[in-house]
Amino acid sequence: MILRKFADEADVVIVGAGAAGGVLAKELSEAGFRVVVLEAGPFRDPQQDFASDELTMKNLGWQDTRIVDGKDPLTMGHNNSGRGVGGGTVHFTAVFLRFHESDFRTKTLDGVGEDWPIRYEELEPYYSRIEKAIAVSGPKHFPWGSYHGPYPYPERDPLSPNAYLFMKGCENLGIRSSVPPLAIISAPFDGRPPCINRGFCNQGCMPNSKFSTLIVHIPKAIAAGAEVLADCMVTQVITGSDGKVTGVTFVHEGVTYAQKAKVVILSAFAVETPRLLLHSANNRYPDGLANSSGWVGKAIMPHSSEDVYAKFDRDIRLYKGTPVLATTQDFYETDKSRGFARGYTLHAHGARPVGFAQGLSKSRTGPIWGSRLKEELLDYNYYGRITMVGEVLPNPDNRVTLAGEKDENGVPRAKVTFSYGENDRKLIEHAVGKMSAILEAEGGDVKYVVPDTAHLMGGCRMGTNPQTSVVNSYGQCHDIPNLFVCDASMFVTSGGANPTNTVMSLALRTADYIKEQARKLEL
Repeated sequence: MILRKFADEADVVIVGAGAAGGVLAKELSEAGFRVVVLEAGPFRDPQQDFASDELTMKNLGWQDTRIVDGKDPLTMGHNNSGRGVGGGTVHFTAVFLRFHESDFRTKTLDGVGEDWPIRYEELEPYYSRIEKAIAVSGPKHFPWGSYHGPYPYPERDPLSPNAYLFMKGCENLGIRSSVPPLAIISAPFDGRPPCINRGFCNQGCMPNSKFSTLIVHIPKAIAAGAEVLADCMVTQVITGSDGKVTGVTFVHEGVTYAQKAKVVILSAFAVETPRLLLHSANNRYPDGLANSSGWVGKAIMPHSSEDVYAKFDRDIRLYKGTPVLATTQDFYETDKSRGFARGYTLHAHGARPVGFAQGLSKSRTGPIWGSRLKEELLDYNYYGRITMVGEVLPNPDNRVTLAGEKDENGVPRAKVTFSYGENDRKLIEHAVGKMSAILEAEGGDVKYVVPDTAHLMGGCRMGTNPQTSVVNSYGQCHDIPNLFVCDASMFVTSGGANPTNTVMSLALRTADYIKEQARKLEL
């Protein structure tokens, strides 16, 4: 048996202990609610369980089988989802950008996508609270968007050789660049040491300089009385005779348990959250929970994340330093002269040796393997890299559904279908051109363009109309008032910036709402 402090009934059960789940757990437990967090993966100790080893640390990502389909099938796993307490925050690059005002109004401003039911101004105070709480390090002046700094902690210094060449290449072309805001401390904070530029952020930060909910929010939630149960795979959301949710079932070491709760919050990521809602169908909800609109699982959006590698006549050494230490958002907003809507962020992005080899093997120029790949790898130290974070427009045909194949717990596997649209492809080609130009402006010889995607959003989008959305702006399901969705699946559009800051800010806003609505929710 596993220990369950609130075995009879919790006030709130949270499924997933990642970026959103960690924030919710801390905020709601500190408000006095009885909180249980159920996480499918393990509870790791950074000093014992992290290693500067690319292959071993792939286990930080969700490695369960997912069926992929569409014209542009997604690569699932380490690049877009986490498994374990802390979720994706354990292995993300810690780029901590805000969305722009235009991201919330793409339909009105640009005639594409959909407008969010909230505006930037409503989320701004939550961005500020999150950034302060985790001591985001950033430049004195950030040139783009509505917030220009200063950030709670000063920018990182020194930068990596790849970052310096990126900034010089941008300068040569008249493109603005900056050190990005990072959820990596540049000075001691809350008992954690400043970053020493180990460079293995994507493999888990052993010194705890990089933020994750594993080391920040979850310990505070536990101190406030929350129970965090790791290695517990939630298999179904249970509903009562009145149609409201009453809890969840989960599997731990082959045994199925039930956890009753007055409120259920799904923070399980843009694949697992729709999967769980669809699998929890019953006689009252034959198409899945919260799915009267038919929008559960629809309009998933990755970020396009093409990489451009160029070879230089000098050492660059992509392994040096934090992966992302320079960025530009000069191409973020719509410019009609480019022939497509919306835009993207460009990052000077490091690469460890295994990632470098895997990237080259997938190059647009054709698969590189054997002796040719070996020869290229000998020149690893001479390569520079830029990657993009490109907005992908929402399309209901891009979706998560249930496959015929089942996992070891008898739950149908997720089928993830994705194809780029014409606008998405035009945006990618423009970004590839700019990345190539920046590298060439600093003397690089562009050798490889590697197709890729990162992050994943959508699938349970927010809105005011229950016929065209799944949840309201607080993540509360239109169909079931004591069921919440709070993760990146709430997103209406994908923006052109790394999403973690927005995910956590939305979670903080949802936590405040649940506190305010406690009486109505019978908490």
